[in-house]
Amino acid sequence: MSIGIGVIGAGVMGGDHARTIATAVGGAHLAAIADADQARAAAVASACGGVAVHGDGATLIADPAVDAVLVASPDATHAELVLACLAAGKPVLCEKPLAATAAEAEAILQAETQGGRRRVQVGFMRRFDPAYAAMRARFAAGEIGAAVLLHCLHHNASAPPWFDSAMVISNAAVHEIDVARWLLGQEVTSVSVFAPGDGGAAMRDRLLLVLRMSGGAVVDVGVFVNAGYGYDVRAELVGERGTLTRAPADPVVLRAGGRQGGDFAPDWRAHFAAAYQLQLQAWVRAIRTGEQTGASAWDGYAANLVAAAGIRALHANRPEPVTLPPRPALYR
Repeated sequence: MSIGIGVIGAGVMGGDHARTIATAVGGAHLAAIADADQARAAAVASACGGVAVHGDGATLIADPAVDAVLVASPDATHAELVLACLAAGKPVLCEKPLAATAAEAEAILQAETQGGRRRVQVGFMRRFDPAYAAMRARFAAGEIGAAVLLHCLHHNASAPPWFDSAMVISNAAVHEIDVARWLLGQEVTSVSVFAPGDGGAAMRDRLLLVLRMSGGAVVDVGVFVNAGYGYDVRAELVGERGTLTRAPADPVVLRAGGRQGGDFAPDWRAHFAAAYQLQLQAWVRAIRTGEQTGASAWDGYAANLVAAAGIRALHANRPEPVTLPPRPALYR
């Protein structure tokens, strides 16, 4: 039986997810879409075959045709909607971050733990990116020995006008926070944040995060969300006996006029198209089997805690410790 998925949010991410579900995910179908902007929701619904349109997330969650929910609305709405899905007993894939604050993420964790069953997956799609997955597999196989350093770069062509300094960490760098935990199998113990040249700026961009990990590795993350030239994500894991690198994904190199070069994707959607599709397919499979392979509510909570420490470190200009409580049995 095909799983009916409802998408909350008809913006860039929600629209893309809706189209992927409608065209490229087996075992599921798009059942409904919700957005406060009815015209935008109707346009996405029409493009996806004329599915049901709701004016708010609560109505979509209550729709009996919706078996599972994908939350792609603004960050501030995530916690309320995920909690509503848990109350309704419906599996939910929530775009990152899991919540706007660590306290809200903790409330989700507690609600899911009390329910005794994992129903929440967080949209850290890089876990499904073939290049990142290959890096993790080769590291786990011992090809470069123990991890020493992880260098990460995260540049966007431009950020929305409502982005602020905190969101550079909580909405952008949060991807690298999750990658560091997942790739290394270590937890973050402290965060330092540097903003060279941005001391008087209203929006502090060009940040350097330094994460110290529980196993001794050090992670540096360079974030620049208004870089202008395109979307650029890289990672290099330095081990005791070598390195593993995830380079820019452009497969074509241009050589002409005495120069060599290539093109950058304009944003994350083209860059990680395969990861998004694989993530959705894995989520549908998890709904059927009960065996989740993506980021859990615990992973979302941990990322929120680290991001919150990073925001404190940015404003206080000093390292901030990160202390995770014991991991609940549901997530072991």
